[in-house]
Amino acid sequence: DELGLGDDHAGIMVLPPVDDAGQPLQPGQPALPLLVQPDEVFDIAVTPDLGYCLSIRGLARETAQAFRAPFTDPIIQAPPEAVSQGWPVRIESPACPIFTAITVEGIDPTRPSPSWLVQRLRHVGIRSRSLAVDITNYVMMETGQPIHGYDADRLSGQIVVRQAQPGEALTTLDGTKRKLDPTDLVIADDSGAIGLAGVMGGEATELAPDTTRVLIEAANFDAISIGQTAKRHKLPSEASRRYERGVDPAAGFSAALRVADLLVELAGGRRLPGVTVAGAVPAMPSQVVPADLPGRILGHPVSADQVVEILRASGCAVELSAAVDAAVSEAATGAGESVAQPGPRLTVTPPTWRPDLRDPYDYVEEVGRKIGFDVIRPVVPLAPAGRGRTKPQRIRWALNQALPAAGFTEVISFPFSSVADLDRLQVPDGDQRRQLVELANPLAETSPALRTTLLPGLLAAVNRNRSRGLDDLALYEQGLAFFGPIGQAPIPSVDHRPSRVELDQINQALPSQQRHLAAVVTGAWRPAGWAGTAEPAGWQQALAFADQAARTIGLELSRRAATRAPWHPGRCAGLLVGDQVVGYAGELHPSVLASWGLPERVAAVELDLDQLTALAPGAGQLPPLSTFPVAKEDVALVVPNDVPQADVAAALRQGAGELLESLALFDVYTGTPIEPGHKSLAFALRFRAPDRTLTDAEAGAARDAAVAVAVERFGAVPRVA
Repeated sequence: DELGLGDDHAGIMVLPPVDDAGQPLQPGQPALPLLVQPDEVFDIAVTPDLGYCLSIRGLARETAQAFRAPFTDPIIQAPPEAVSQGWPVRIESPACPIFTAITVEGIDPTRPSPSWLVQRLRHVGIRSRSLAVDITNYVMMETGQPIHGYDADRLSGQIVVRQAQPGEALTTLDGTKRKLDPTDLVIADDSGAIGLAGVMGGEATELAPDTTRVLIEAANFDAISIGQTAKRHKLPSEASRRYERGVDPAAGFSAALRVADLLVELAGGRRLPGVTVAGAVPAMPSQVVPADLPGRILGHPVSADQVVEILRASGCAVELSAAVDAAVSEAATGAGESVAQPGPRLTVTPPTWRPDLRDPYDYVEEVGRKIGFDVIRPVVPLAPAGRGRTKPQRIRWALNQALPAAGFTEVISFPFSSVADLDRLQVPDGDQRRQLVELANPLAETSPALRTTLLPGLLAAVNRNRSRGLDDLALYEQGLAFFGPIGQAPIPSVDHRPSRVELDQINQALPSQQRHLAAVVTGAWRPAGWAGTAEPAGWQQALAFADQAARTIGLELSRRAATRAPWHPGRCAGLLVGDQVVGYAGELHPSVLASWGLPERVAAVELDLDQLTALAPGAGQLPPLSTFPVAKEDVALVVPNDVPQADVAAALRQGAGELLESLALFDVYTGTPIEPGHKSLAFALRFRAPDRTLTDAEAGAARDAAVAVAVERFGAVPRVA
């Protein structure tokens, strides 16, 4: 039983007296062919656009073409014109172009499935159920045409293919009662819906252990309709998997006959002479393709004869004409591209199982796939004349060099968020970050919208790393934030390039997209070691991150106290360039950290990178280096406690003029002899000229000018000792 050879645990396997071919078994014969079907195994990757390869028929055709071997199509009988000699069928929905119904009666429901049938189904991952069901599954895997069998004795009247009615319900084969949507395509009889078309049959008419009369259904359904129904009901099946990728509408009649023949042969049934075929096979569109188009697009020489051979082997009908004028060639290429010399053209009609072949470039792809894209020589395109990277590109490149060097690690998270994320960040109502852009087809129901802030992704990354034992983290991310509302965008046709007007309308309908830069720090900035105890990461590193980012692109930030979720109201700084707020930094609110399951004192920063880019002077470019020595000057100023040091630094920078190379605060002192309510701020000023060595007098004059502005603006008092 563990080997899948049977369910008898006695330890003895009783073999039949003859093999499947009717030959008597003799001692000494190899036993393996009796136990396992000898098969060759091919490892083939089936892409979503090649739904016809979800069958032995399709794989055999592809394999035969790859090995230049002969191929015999099992679909040998085309469906006849509409005929209604069998079970009555009426099609009321355009989502079903053709429906075939054949009835077999007198089957023996006690007959087991033969071993070869069970083994072949097992090889494709299908469990044996009963002989009649196994046969329908076998033919589906063989031909690619999903087959459904109804217990004909449980049917009531005419079969109708229609849309579900409002309030209608159906109990499917899995025993679940489902409320149907009017967009669901159903199979119905006089009693109501008896099956979800192309997805799953109904419980009321399923093949039972005592079924002796079977109505065979082999139909074709619209791919989009079946895909939406399967997704809506969360009911994927082998049938829906094929229908939503495209099923050959011409295969249903031959596949139904194949099922009927197997029921007669293996189950002892009798096929009734009447057959019903409702509807017709849709006509396939023809295309005019210049014979040299595959070679021109692929960049590899492909002769017209080779193109014809490949397309005919793929099942296409191809007619080769002698020449085509430039106007026809331009229409065929679809991109305004005309040929210099008239050349041969191909009139190509795809087979019924290839709905993906719709325009000339689909045939180019088909030719390229069959000759192998590996034969195409890689050619590096010539860079157009220009000045290299754009200003935003230079900024992003410079930041990705400077920030990791400062100790931060870049992460990339999915740009999805939710109202729940904003609630956990305590973003208030009316905040711009509440203007979420909802996704029509989200990857996860927990993140149905585009993000308006990078912090949820970074906090989730912190949680993920901490769950794996990494507690000391300094993470940053560059990415887009999206803000609603969105407009109504037109849906252009896929048979030509969108016009400039359509592209403008699409761009205008897009939501506002802003590039942000954010970071989160937690744990230890420097771990404990022989040199001392650990240095915890906190708001200092968050502010240093912002300063480093600004300096990298040639800006200086100033700070002021601010209140903004999700930061702690008493430990949040607004970051400014001049009088423009470009971001916020500080410690996150304790309740926010609790809601995310994070430790205390986590600090974060978020900057509007687009705003910084607009303000940056020579972004991403190195400043000119002076070969002359630096002149060092230090000043200490006593100011009231309520004067921010950033404002004092800005005053010094303004007064020092162009000779100032850098300014840094290196000491804050309170206590004797500083009077109460005041503090002493000590700054290191570094002066340098690009064309000369500064004299002591020049450096001193620049220092005094800087101090004069601070004295005038804040009443600062120079501290002598």
